This record gives sequence, structure tokens and C-alpha cells, in this order.
Amino acid sequence: MRSRAETDDRLARDAHRPRVIHTGQALVDLVIEVADLPARGQNLMADSVAEYAGGSVTVLLAAARLGAECLHAGAIGAGPYGDLIREALDADGIAASAPPVTTQDTGVCVVLIEPSAERTFVTTLGAEREITVESLASADVQPGDLVCVTGYSLAVAQTREPLLAWLRTLPEDAVVVLDPGAAFAELPADVRDTMLARTDVWTGNAEEATDLLAARSVSVEASKAGASKAGASKAEASAREIVGQARALSPLLRAGAVTIVRDGAEGCAVHAHGESSYVAGFPQTPVDTNGAGDTHTGALLAGIADGATWVDACRRANAAAAIKVTRRGPTTAPTADEVEEFLRGK
Repeated sequence: MRSRAETDDRLARDAHRPRVIHTGQALVDLVIEVADLPARGQNLMADSVAEYAGGSVTVLLAAARLGAECLHAGAIGAGPYGDLIREALDADGIAASAPPVTTQDTGVCVVLIEPSAERTFVTTLGAEREITVESLASADVQPGDLVCVTGYSLAVAQTREPLLAWLRTLPEDAVVVLDPGAAFAELPADVRDTMLARTDVWTGNAEEATDLLAARSVSVEASKAGASKAGASKAEASAREIVGQARALSPLLRAGAVTIVRDGAEGCAVHAHGESSYVAGFPQTPVDTNGAGDTHTGALLAGIADGATWVDACRRANAAAAIKVTRRGPTTAPTADEVEEFLRGK
């Protein structure tokens, strides 16, 4: 039995445990499996079709299933797609802080998945873009909270302007987490720089890191991580590249920022507290990679909210993403018990 002092300490830690808060777009993924992409103007019969809650929901579900307290601060519409989003959040105990947008429904992302698990996207705009400074403020961000921002929010003026204005109102100790997406490097330089100056954690893939470093004319110093002999393996080459990228990104962000660069099944690199590390992945035979990056982000932040080191949180995130790619649909992130069982076998 815990002593009274131990109980009081536990309650104090829980009272200040960071929440994972997402400001991005909750969309419905219309997932269509196809044998191949059709030629322009041609028709193709699909192998299957399904609807899932996706976008920011995928990050939050992964974080919640690994034990984090989560909150959705973005906009959700009124209609069948908005209802699907709310049901998915409710099922995992995730609240939505902003009132529903009653004038339109949530948008759809059409996802075409080939047998290789490669994905092609077409996204519509809907109620998820109807954010304001006031609607975001409903999240009541506290010091230490992990506030997720997606680069796709910055790509459209309708969401970019209220988001940047709201970020300026956050407590200094709120942790802003940027998932840049493919759109980030092509944003106007002033928008990029404004966002980077308030970013405490960068978590993105190697291609996104390459694009931003090129846009900023930053060279990457070759890392020795994973290097042993001439003729390095694919994993060793990946380690050297992404560790160098994580280190090179750090000075572009807020002082003391942490950078994570993912390379799919090969794992990820993390630069934190002046040290760079390569965290090996867990290659699987994928059936659906849709949502793998978002699952990684959610699992990573759940670990940080629970007090894990960045390296340990990255290892758990690699495991969560590895499990996810063996399952169809973006909402199939594993639970904490499933991740622990997976890691015990490694």
C-alpha cells in the first residue's frame, strides 16, 4: 500500500501531467484499395472501400491508447462526417473543446492504396477549416501541454492566420509540436520562420527535413551514426543521413528545441539536449501505411507526457508505427499493452 506522502506525490504529478492537444484537421478518410492507379480519364474497379476518422484524430487516438490525456481543439462539422469524427474521439475518451460548426460538414480525404501500401491522396475542404482564435482558445492550454500543429494548417490562409495569432497567446512553457507535412517547405519564408520560432518539437519524415534544409540552404554534416565499414547497409546509411538532418534542423527552431526525423521502417533520429541518437525501427510487411506517421507522433507524445526520455519515447513510437502498418485503416493504432508485448519480443 502506498504511503500518504507517496499518494500525494502521485496526485501532484498527475495534476500537472501534460495533455496532448491537436489543433489540426480532423477529416474522414475514404480509403479505397486498388490494384493500380488508373490512367488519366480511365476507370478502375476498387477492391474495397471504407470510411475512417483520420487526420488529427489518428494522432490523438494513438496518444490516448498509450495512456495520454488528449484534447481536440480543431473544428468539427455538423453532419454524418462530423458525427463519425466525434464518435471516434468519444470511443477513446477524447474531448473536443470547440463548439461544432453548424453551417457545414467535415471534409473528406480520398485515399487510394495500392498493393505495395503506397498511398495517393485527394483532400476536400470543409468545416475543419473553420477555426478562430476563440475556438482554439477553448483548449485552455496550460504550461507543459503538448500542442500539435500541422503544416497543412499553415498552407491555407483561412486556418493559418487564426492559428498563428493564437500561438502568440500561449504560455511560454507550452510545448508546440510541429508535424510539417509536405506543404511546409513551400510556404512563404516569413510564415515558415514565424512557425519555426515557436516550435519546440519538430517531428517529420526525412523528405520533409530534406526539403526544409534545402529551402534554407542548410548543409547537412554527415553523421557517423550506424557507420562501421565501407559498403554500409541501408539501415546504416539511413542512420547517418537522418541523424545529420535532425542535428541540422535544431538551430532553425526555438532555443532548446527537439527534432525527430523518421525514415519509415528504418526508424528515426532524435536530437535533444545537444545529443543526437539513432533509434532503430522494426521492419514489417505492410498492408496499409496510411496513418503510420501520425501514429508515431501520437505514441511519441504519449511517452513524453508520461515522463519518458526522448530516445525511449521514440523506440515506443517506432514499435507503435510498426504494428499500425500491419493493420488496415488510420484508426488502428495499438494499445500500450500491445506495444509492450511487441517490444518484449524484440
